[in-house]
Amino acid sequence: MAFFKKLKERMFKSSSKIDEGLDAIVNDGGEEEEVVTEALAHTQPAPNPIPEPEPEPEPEPEPEPEPEPEPEPEPEPEPSVSTPVKFDVDLAGPLTEESAAPTEKKGLLGRLFGGGEAKTVIRRTLDDEMLEQLEELLITADMGVETALRVTANMAEGRLGKKLSVVEIKQLMAQEVAQIMEPVARPMPLYAKKPQVVLVVGVNGAGKTTTIGKLASQFRAAGKKVVIAAGDTFRAAAVEQLQVWGDRAGVPVLTAPEGSDPASLAFDAMTKAQEDGADLLMIDTAGRLQNRTDLMEELSKIVRVIRKKDPDAPHNTLLVLDATTGQNAVQQVKVFQELADVSGLVMTKLDGTAKGGVLVALADKFGLPIHAIGVGEQIDDLAPFDPEEFAAALVGAE
Repeated sequence: MAFFKKLKERMFKSSSKIDEGLDAIVNDGGEEEEVVTEALAHTQPAPNPIPEPEPEPEPEPEPEPEPEPEPEPEPEPEPSVSTPVKFDVDLAGPLTEESAAPTEKKGLLGRLFGGGEAKTVIRRTLDDEMLEQLEELLITADMGVETALRVTANMAEGRLGKKLSVVEIKQLMAQEVAQIMEPVARPMPLYAKKPQVVLVVGVNGAGKTTTIGKLASQFRAAGKKVVIAAGDTFRAAAVEQLQVWGDRAGVPVLTAPEGSDPASLAFDAMTKAQEDGADLLMIDTAGRLQNRTDLMEELSKIVRVIRKKDPDAPHNTLLVLDATTGQNAVQQVKVFQELADVSGLVMTKLDGTAKGGVLVALADKFGLPIHAIGVGEQIDDLAPFDPEEFAAALVGAE
């Protein structure tokens, strides 16, 4: 729940955009209605507040009281099974009837003290015009045309012609978004194979280095032995940043001179990880999409080299995406699916965008597992993806 609170606070740009849009849509053509808050007593079922007890068999006398059977007949001259059953039924009847009266009185007192206070809420009839406005709103939140149409169509099913408030629309919207994302919300799988090789790909600036550092620190805290390979040998800043995270997490970071062969570094890292009995080897990679041919060859070479030591490697290929890029993230997934066999997604920087809806579009379009999301720079700002929490934060629902 702590991360959910942080998610709601930091995804204010996306949620406030949807908030403002929904307010405008409902106010445009909506009507005020008076709603009386029902007292708690009226929401509880009152037909039978005290369930009728089932007849219990008469307890068998214990061995000690058996020798003295004479004093017992005086309080109960004729004990029988029917006697307690009849007694229980007689008792249950009046209690059930009388229990309803105090409940109503309590409800009346609740109303007198404000429990049934009347409030006004604006509701608007869900029609084709309103649906188009909702679609446009979701598209502006970068959910994509196809996904926005799917969400609004599901919201409208069985509800056309009904009046809805902003709160009710948010609940419906969050429900539909969560339903789309539920199948892809899966943590990164961990295998018994040692070392488990995790290849991390993505464009430069997406947050690969930070994500590797956070994941390594979290796995280390969970008792896993981790080794990091700074495979983006063309960016000195990426290597230095990984070394900082490695020192912070107590994880060794293997580096190579700037401009050296990343595949050679990956091979050395595999050797080191095997010698150390590491559980996980996380390999950073370059992300220069301006020359796809070179990048494809570089990634292919890394895979070929590490497969000399383990034919099944890499066991995971994580694509790190920057939420602030919006719909460009869709194109990045397409490209990296061609360049590498992407097995799962991590989305960062959800705290800095009004376009968090792109993650819904990715889930709907590609169906790739979403392992984690990030909303800041701190170690605990990366957490496993929870579809319901994300959907609620995205639309600003409680």
